[in-house]
Amino acid sequence: MKKRIYELSKELGIESKELMKMLTDLGFSFKSPLSNIDAETEEVIKDLLKEKESKNSSPPTSQVVVEEKVEKEIEVKAVQKEEKKEDTKKEKVIKIHGSITVRELAELMNISPTNLILKLMEMKIMANVNQLLEPDVVKKVCEKFGYKVEEVKKIELVKKKGLTPEEEKRLKPRPPVVVVMGHVDHGKTTLLDAIRKTNVAEREYGGITQHIGASVVEYKGKKIVFLDTPGHEAFTALRARGAQVTDIAVLVVAADDGVMPQTVEAINHAKAADVPIIVAINKIDKPEANVERVKQQLSEYGLIPEEWGGDTVMVPISAKRRQGIDDLLEMILLVAEIQELRADPSATPKGVIIETRIDKGRGPVATVIVQEGTLKIGQYFVAGDVKGKVRSMFDDKNNPLKEAGPSQPVEVSGFEDLPQAGDIFQVVSSEKEADEILEERKKQKEVSTFELVGEGEKILPIIIKADTQGSLEAILQTISKMDSEDVTLKIIHSAVGSITESDVMLASASKAMIIGFNVRPDSKANSALSREKVQVKTYRVIYEIIDDLNNIIKGLKAPEVKEVIIGRAEVKATFNIPRVGTVAGVFVREGKIQRNARVRLLRDGVIIYDGKIASLKRFKEDVTEVLTNFECGVGLENFGDIKPGDQLEVYVLQNQ
Repeated sequence: MKKRIYELSKELGIESKELMKMLTDLGFSFKSPLSNIDAETEEVIKDLLKEKESKNSSPPTSQVVVEEKVEKEIEVKAVQKEEKKEDTKKEKVIKIHGSITVRELAELMNISPTNLILKLMEMKIMANVNQLLEPDVVKKVCEKFGYKVEEVKKIELVKKKGLTPEEEKRLKPRPPVVVVMGHVDHGKTTLLDAIRKTNVAEREYGGITQHIGASVVEYKGKKIVFLDTPGHEAFTALRARGAQVTDIAVLVVAADDGVMPQTVEAINHAKAADVPIIVAINKIDKPEANVERVKQQLSEYGLIPEEWGGDTVMVPISAKRRQGIDDLLEMILLVAEIQELRADPSATPKGVIIETRIDKGRGPVATVIVQEGTLKIGQYFVAGDVKGKVRSMFDDKNNPLKEAGPSQPVEVSGFEDLPQAGDIFQVVSSEKEADEILEERKKQKEVSTFELVGEGEKILPIIIKADTQGSLEAILQTISKMDSEDVTLKIIHSAVGSITESDVMLASASKAMIIGFNVRPDSKANSALSREKVQVKTYRVIYEIIDDLNNIIKGLKAPEVKEVIIGRAEVKATFNIPRVGTVAGVFVREGKIQRNARVRLLRDGVIIYDGKIASLKRFKEDVTEVLTNFECGVGLENFGDIKPGDQLEVYVLQNQ
């Protein structure tokens, strides 16, 4: 009988990924540790391991000792050099996120704002303490004080950079966080109950003593965290608020019913979140159960069983009789091992709020799943628009805790107000920092409807609901023929029926728009629409859908920008005006100068400045434009290094 790779790795006492590497080196091609391995290949691996053991049993000791000494000396010297380099860099590097005020920059360099303003004046740049400085100006002025500037780009939508060896060392394995999804009455809650009762000690009969939104189950010495609220609605509600808390989705499908509408919804929600799916084919104890039929139906939605050459794990179970539960937990741990789930317990604590409530004695409390770092009592934090200080923590068994590490669900008290499920929970250094973050968030409140996703290629995600299967197929076929080089239409979910709250939450989480054909949003969907600010369009004629989508694509295409030069001028003299800075007295040679235009300053044919006109005056009066053969005063935004003889090239940008 054939074995799976992960089973052989256990038998040999090595990790699955190590065995996979050995097989790859030998020229074998396997998709994952779930793949079957034949007897011949198994023998080859065993022989190879025996050879390695015999070679390692008697190494020439003297040579090894010498080599180790040399290697250690080289390593020590290399580390010392690196430490010296790092020390010098730490003393001289300042990191900024785009523009920064004079006051903030002075604080970063540990100098008084007055000294910084004086240095800027030497550079012919007039600024007050609250003036925003562009990154280019920051780099130039920091050089004068002996600092190097690194401009750090916003991290939210950018892939995480590669970790340094030191950061890699700090990463420790963490338990997987699992959500259970599926159609109504297919056994989601029964499965969760069966998992708890099978794996939580029998003395704790009745399961969890306190419902905090997540349960921790231990299996073969390893922990698994299950979200207590089954279903894709709760899962997507978390995603809609920017929280990616789940590592694995368990899709429950009844062996007698097969794939149903909510099963398809759950598949689409999990795929949109890019979460691996394990299928639990439930109710196999029923006489009418047909496991093979379920596998066939699931394969039509891209979930192909690994025994058919796919990569989806499918486990037959009976939650009612607690049959196959161990196999399911084994598969969850295996998929988690393949994912290499790790976190840094020493990092600044960060997590996701999954449930909130008001407690009579403790006030607002929330369940937090810690994702990074170690959360401790007494730490200040922000979560969404709420701040607080950790006063108490309890685990899912109602035990008080002093600290909680990665993937641990804890109920936290100390919130000033009730946060929302899905809010990112972030520990900060002080209450002052928490106030500053909340103030910044108020300024940057998002009011967008749908937006493009993806880097490089622009993608517009769409959800389509129609009154009949025939109408739905016609719409899908028509949209598939709509080609655009700039924008790709991606249908993330389509179904027959009214627009539901689940559709709205998926659209919110995926930044999608909803199209309805001869259907309307139901009452719950309407309230969700006003809350989530999702765009919904309903139609009665198919060609109107196509026309609107074409118009949206045109609007979303990156417009071709053409530069039009509207005027040229020469600097005749410069004037240093208090509280304003350097103003250039110029003579317009061609065209005109407009106040809202952009300008380039050329010196001996080289571009010295490219930016905006800050002020335009004629005889001390502010004017909007100055025409050919007239003189005027021009001030440049955040720039004062202007000299007589410099040429100004005034231009505007026009969309084609």
